[in-house]
Amino acid sequence: MRKVKSVLLAAAFVIGYIGVAGACFGQSMGANDSLLNYVNPLIGTANGGNVYPGPTTPHGMVQLGPDTDMRNWSDGYDYGDSVIIGFSVQHLSGTGIPDLGDFAFVPSVGEMKFVPGMEKMKTPGGDTRFIFNPDSGYCQSFLHKDEVAKVGYYSVRLPKYNVLVELAATPHAGIMKFTFPKTDSANVMVDLSHVLQWKVIWSRVRRLSKTLVTGFHLVHGWATERYLYFAAEYSRPYDDFGIMMDGKRVYYNTYRFRSSYEADGPDLQYYMTYSTEKNPVVMVKVGISAVSSENALANLKAEIPGWDFDKVVRDARAEWSKEMHKVTIQGSTAEKQTFYTALYHTQLDPTIYEDVNGEYRGLDQNIHTAKGFTKYSIFSLWDTFRAEHPLMILIHPREDADMINSMLVHYDQSVEHLLPMWSLYDNETWCMIGYHAVPVIADAIMKGVKGFGYERAYEAMKATAMNPHYDSVKEYAEIGYVPYNHEDESVSKTLEYAYDDYCIAQAAKKLGKEQDYKYFMKRAMSYKNLFDPTWKLMRAKDSEGHWITPFDPAKYNPTITEGTNWQYTWFVPQDVQGLINLMGGKRDFATKLDTLFIDKDTEGASEGNTGEIGEYWQGNEPSHHIAYLYDYAGEPWKTQDFVREVATKFYYNKPDGLCGNDDCGQMSAWYVFSTIGFYPVCPSDDYYVIGTPGAEEAAIHLGNGKTFRMKALNFSAGNKYIQSVTLNGKNWDKTYIPYEAVSNGGELVFKMGREPNKNWGTAKDSAPPSISHAE
Repeated sequence: MRKVKSVLLAAAFVIGYIGVAGACFGQSMGANDSLLNYVNPLIGTANGGNVYPGPTTPHGMVQLGPDTDMRNWSDGYDYGDSVIIGFSVQHLSGTGIPDLGDFAFVPSVGEMKFVPGMEKMKTPGGDTRFIFNPDSGYCQSFLHKDEVAKVGYYSVRLPKYNVLVELAATPHAGIMKFTFPKTDSANVMVDLSHVLQWKVIWSRVRRLSKTLVTGFHLVHGWATERYLYFAAEYSRPYDDFGIMMDGKRVYYNTYRFRSSYEADGPDLQYYMTYSTEKNPVVMVKVGISAVSSENALANLKAEIPGWDFDKVVRDARAEWSKEMHKVTIQGSTAEKQTFYTALYHTQLDPTIYEDVNGEYRGLDQNIHTAKGFTKYSIFSLWDTFRAEHPLMILIHPREDADMINSMLVHYDQSVEHLLPMWSLYDNETWCMIGYHAVPVIADAIMKGVKGFGYERAYEAMKATAMNPHYDSVKEYAEIGYVPYNHEDESVSKTLEYAYDDYCIAQAAKKLGKEQDYKYFMKRAMSYKNLFDPTWKLMRAKDSEGHWITPFDPAKYNPTITEGTNWQYTWFVPQDVQGLINLMGGKRDFATKLDTLFIDKDTEGASEGNTGEIGEYWQGNEPSHHIAYLYDYAGEPWKTQDFVREVATKFYYNKPDGLCGNDDCGQMSAWYVFSTIGFYPVCPSDDYYVIGTPGAEEAAIHLGNGKTFRMKALNFSAGNKYIQSVTLNGKNWDKTYIPYEAVSNGGELVFKMGREPNKNWGTAKDSAPPSISHAE
C-alpha cells in the first residue's frame, strides 16, 4: 500500500512541478540561471520534512505560501493534502513544532464563508485528527497538476472558483496576484484569526482607505507572546468592504455609534469585493512588522513601491542565484536537484528580524534598534549548531556574526542572563536541551570570524553555562552528571553540557583564560561518569550514583532526548578517542558501531523514509555525526560506506526526499557537507572529518573571496570507496582536513573505487585529533 502511494505521489509530483502555469512563469520571469532550475521547493513537503513550498528570499522575514493544514502538527503544508485553507505570510522551515502561518488570504467568488471548515475525526487508533471540508468552510480543493513551486514564485489554480493565485516575496513584504473569472463578486477575504496550531488571543483591523488596510494579531503559541502587524495595499479600490467579528458583520446599528471600518477581538475577518468583468486581476501586497503597522507599511513601501509582480520575482531569483553559486557541484540532474534544493533550504533560517529602520521587538517585549548589525531570529540551535552554522562560517561569515550579535542582545535582555536556547520571534520557547548557542559562538571565535566582540561573547557563554537555575546545570557542575531522579533527559543533558563546556574551554584558551580553560575542560570530561562499562553504553544514574534499573538501551525513555541510549552513547564529539578507550579500544568501538547499524530493536520504529539503518536514525540530529566515527577507529571505509548509503537512500528529489524534519536547515546542511566529502563532527575544533564525496566535483566559494574545490575521480554510484587523496597536489593520508586548508582555498582530490582500500587513512596518525590518547 505504501509503495502504491509513493508511486502516485511521485507521478503527481512530476506533473505538478512542471505545472499548467509553468509556461506563464517562464515567459514572464525571464530568470534563466540554470542552478535555480535545479531547486524544487516541493522536496521535503511530504513525510514530515515540514518545509514550505512558497516564495521567500534568503533569510527573509516573509514566507508567503499555501496552508493545507493548521492543526495536525505540520508547518502548514503537506504534499499529501488535497485542500488549501488559505495563503499566509509566514512559515517555519522544517520544525517539529508548528507556529506562524499568519493571516490567511482567501480568494473566492460569490457567497463567502468565514470559517476554514475544520472538522474533527477519529483515527483507527483512537487519536483525534482534524480534516478540512470545503463544503463547510472557506478551504478549497486543489490538484498538484495545477500547482507550480519555483524559487521566488508559487502559483496554484483553485478549481472551485477558477481563480489563479500567484505569490512572490521580498525580505519584509509579499505580493499576491489573483486572476478571477469574469464576475461582479470576486472576493479577497483575510482571516486574522488564522495561525498554525495555536491561538490568536487578540487582533485589530483598520480600513484606512479603499485600497489600504492595517492591523495586527497577538498569538499565544509556541512563542508565548508574538505580535505581528501588517499593512495590506490593494491594486484598485473595492466595490464592497466588510469586517466580520465572531461571525457577524461589524456595522453601525443606530444605538451607539460604531465604525464599520475598524474592529478588535480574537476572531476577526475582513473582505473586499470587486467586479472583474473588465479587469480579471486583483493584486494585494502586504508588509509585516513585529513592531507596528506603521513599520509594516514602511517595509512595504521600501521594498514593493509599485505593482510590478514580475520584478519582485526577478529580484528574489537574482538573490537566490547568488546563494546557489556559493557551493556548486557537477553531477547528474537528480543529484543536482537534491543538492541545490538542500543548499536552498540551508539559507531560509534564521530569518531577518528587524524592520527597514532597524527596529525590532526584543525578548523583553520592548522596541529596540539594531545598531551595527542585522537582527535575526528563529534559532533552532539544538539542531543548527551541528552543520548549519558551520556552513554559514564558510560561505557567509558576516551574516553568521550578525546572528551571533543577535544572540548576544538576547542575552542582554534575558532576566536569567542566558543565551537563546530555541528563539522564535525573540520569544524563548525553552525547547530542546543544552546551551547550544555556545558552540555556534565558540566555533566562530576559533575560526576567526569578525564582526562581534569576543570578550562580550565569552562572558555570555560562561554566564549561561554557570547559571544555577537552568536544567540542573548547578548539580551537573557539582557531581559531574545530571541525575535522572532530579531531571528528565538526564543522560542527553549530561552529554550535551559536556560538549558545550568543551567549546567554552577552547574559546577560553584562545582568549588567554587559562583557569577557565582548565575548569571547563574538566566539565567536558563529565561524559565518562555515565558510561556503563558492562553495557558499554551511556546509562542514567541517580543522585546517589546508582544505575537506573531496569535498563533497555533500545527503548525510548525519559533519560534520553528524542532517541535511545544506543543512539545517544556516541555523542562525545569532543573526545571520541576517550570514548574509544572506554569501550576497550578501536576494534571494540568499531564492533559496537557495527551493531548500531545492524540491530533493529528500537521500540516504535517507523516505516518509510525515516532515515533508519538498524538503530541509527538520520531522521534526527543526534545521529548526524555517527557514521563519521569509524574514521577515529581506523576503519574509514565503513564511514564511506554508511555516509554514501545515508546520502543516497534518505535524500532524493521527490516530496518525501527528506527523512525527517529539516529543522531550519540542519538536515539539509548535513547533505551539503557530505556531498562535498567532509563533515564538522565537532564544531569549535579546527578540522572536518572526511567521509566520501557525493558528486563528481564541488566548489565552495568562500566568504573571504577564495575558492575551495573538490574533485572525485572515477566517481559513480558503485565507486563509493576512497582509494587515495591529494590535498593541493600532495598525498593526504589523514581522515580529516584542517579548517585552514579549506578557508585558504585549494583543491581536494579523491580517487574512488568499487572496493575499499583498507590501507588509506588507517595509519596511527591518520585519525582525527581528540583530547585523549589511545590506550
